Amino acid sequence: MSERQPVRRALVSVYDKTGLETLAKGLAAAGVQIVSTGSTATRIAEAGVPVTAVEEVTEFPECLDGRVKTLHPRIHAGILADRRLESHRAQLDELGIEPFDLVVVNLYPFAATVASGASEDEIVEQIDI
Repeated sequence: MSERQPVRRALVSVYDKTGLETLAKGLAAAGVQIVSTGSTATRIAEAGVPVTAVEEVTEFPECLDGRVKTLHPRIHAGILADRRLESHRAQLDELGIEPFDLVVVNLYPFAATVASGASEDEIVEQIDI
């Protein structure tokens, strides 16, 4: 097993924001750059923690009522790159993509919404990827 790598950059996008401020303050105190989406970024900023909006990274606005936020190569390549591979590191450098060391997410309560007897429209709104 390899040595632990320091966490320098984190993507934070959560539905349930319980404890978010504490987490964000802890990450910031550890020197972690936080990139975040929509209301999560707003909540982090309101807690007085520096945060970079995902739109600043992607250079593309959230769209489709917030359904598309992080679905962008500048985000997914930063998450999926295998930095053990020189070819991946070189591609990130070539494309100007910064890697993510940590991803913090939780999903919409899809199962609970279905179990509640919600309408099809309400259920569709809880689909998350």
